[in-house]
Amino acid sequence: MKPEAIRSIVQDEILRKVTKPARYLGSEVNAIHKDWDQAKVKVALAFPDSYEVGMSHLGLKILYHLLNLDEKTVAERVFAPWPDMEEELRKREIPLFSLESYRPLTHFDLVGFTLQYELSFPTILNMLDLAEIPLRAEDRGAEDPLVVAGGPVAFNPEPVAPFFDLIVIGEAEELLPQVIEEYKRYKEEGGSDRLGLLKRLAKNEGIYVPAFYHPTYKEDGSLAGWERSGDVPFPVRKKVIKDLESSFYPTNFIVPYLDVVHDRGMVEVFRGCTRGCRFCQAGMIYRPVRERSIQTLTDLALAIIDATGYDELSLVSLSTGDYSGLAKLVDELLPELSKRGVALSLPSLRIDSFAVELAKKIQTVRKTGLTFAPEAGTQRLRDVINKNVTEEDLFKAAEAAFSAGWHSIKLYFMIGLPTETLEDVEGIYHLAKKVAELGLKIKAEKGIAKQINVTASVSSFVPKAHTPFQWARQDTREELRQKQRHLAQLFRREKYLSLKYHDVQVSFIEAVLSRGDRRVAKALEEAWRRGAKLDGWSEFFSIERWEEAFEATGVDPYFYANRARPFEETFPWEIIDSGIKKDYLLKEWQLGLAGKTSDDCRGGCDGCGVCPALKVSNRLKHR
Repeated sequence: MKPEAIRSIVQDEILRKVTKPARYLGSEVNAIHKDWDQAKVKVALAFPDSYEVGMSHLGLKILYHLLNLDEKTVAERVFAPWPDMEEELRKREIPLFSLESYRPLTHFDLVGFTLQYELSFPTILNMLDLAEIPLRAEDRGAEDPLVVAGGPVAFNPEPVAPFFDLIVIGEAEELLPQVIEEYKRYKEEGGSDRLGLLKRLAKNEGIYVPAFYHPTYKEDGSLAGWERSGDVPFPVRKKVIKDLESSFYPTNFIVPYLDVVHDRGMVEVFRGCTRGCRFCQAGMIYRPVRERSIQTLTDLALAIIDATGYDELSLVSLSTGDYSGLAKLVDELLPELSKRGVALSLPSLRIDSFAVELAKKIQTVRKTGLTFAPEAGTQRLRDVINKNVTEEDLFKAAEAAFSAGWHSIKLYFMIGLPTETLEDVEGIYHLAKKVAELGLKIKAEKGIAKQINVTASVSSFVPKAHTPFQWARQDTREELRQKQRHLAQLFRREKYLSLKYHDVQVSFIEAVLSRGDRRVAKALEEAWRRGAKLDGWSEFFSIERWEEAFEATGVDPYFYANRARPFEETFPWEIIDSGIKKDYLLKEWQLGLAGKTSDDCRGGCDGCGVCPALKVSNRLKHR
């Protein structure tokens, strides 16, 4: 179907029938519309979730504007349609299209998916089906787009490997332009030798072509290793930006017509994390830390506000409070932002009074609460996970917050962590209660009128690839439910405490998909065929659908989620080299089991191996 016909039908007939039609317009401020016929390579940047979620994703913003800098490249956006829109498209046999030009995805050379969350996997298959692109790479021909993936979840690509022609491992700003240049050469050569193109691409650092790697298995079902086709690297090492200061960062962000999850300007202050929390995949795979200078960040922040008109700017990273020049940066930004009537926000705070003082400085109107993440209810378990935060740290931060006028605090915890006991679970309640009592005491002393509220938000631990806890098992769903019920009984007694917890069924599927091998792909495809999509939304998730898919395909989900891994086992994700040495992860796993902590590597090298492996210096500019 021609783009003009799709645009006419969608805008004249369909948009009046769907919720939030602004999701499908593509004409927002700063959206880029280029001459299709002048471009040599056309890229569809696909986000497998709703518009509101995808338009909040910083990586998509960066790639969209970076690729469009090249006058010979067109990059356009596509998001998962909401079910009402999907119904209209299927009824009229309209293929999934890009927002900017309303062109079917089959008109593009590359369709690139962001792998941000495991529960989005079925949505990827649904989008491919809507686009009339064969689901599996082996079924695509020279006339089909290259289907590409990247993002943090790509660090265990095996459960989705059969559906992608190639997978970008690491920071796509470095890799996608290389892929596009190679694709230009491919088209100049006639665009018929798809296998030859993939062979050339596979030789590049950070490019994984699943078709060239064939997993083999032992009798017990565990992975034996991989057989390779041709001269391809093993393992595939991630690609990183060595100098973040000079890397591209956009300022003319697209401004949506409707509210999105993070509807504000964003400046990425640094990449990576030095804290070494043993459960945290992002803290491991984004190493090493690389910072931008205060001057660069200030210039970017003001340019973003001028280009977008946003009235809020957020300083983002895995742990913004760890930026070595944060106090000075805030002092530089606040006067300039105040002149423009723009608020400044810090989304990730350390648990200390310094962070609270910064929050006090930047938030003159405090309509929302502060959030801290102790992660575990007892010091013993915080030492196991290497959180390096004490009760005293939390109480000092809470005292500073209540004294400064905050009346609502949220505390993030996990249950099901390795070595957890009932005492550790109950510690969540006792810690939250102590924080509330501290707030009530300060409220009485200062005559605060508003009611104190402390919310404990409790998620279920999912062991992740490339972390020290990759050897751990996930608690069974019944074990997690018992812990949730116990906490609920404790919290029910308290007027000033509230408890929120995640669906253990969702966490179970997340564990299967995040720890699975290539055999899981058939269960994933079956779950999609039974209706799975947009599973990150509670109203669409169905555990029955997944369980039926596992049974129909003979995939044992407990083998992946609830089984502890022996030290010598080969993991599916060892096809990927994150730069971190496996023996370092094992050492950290053993230290965790012993309840011993490790230092933050800002105080000295912890021997993880990333910096020498990737030839990157962990330089911190403003200490």
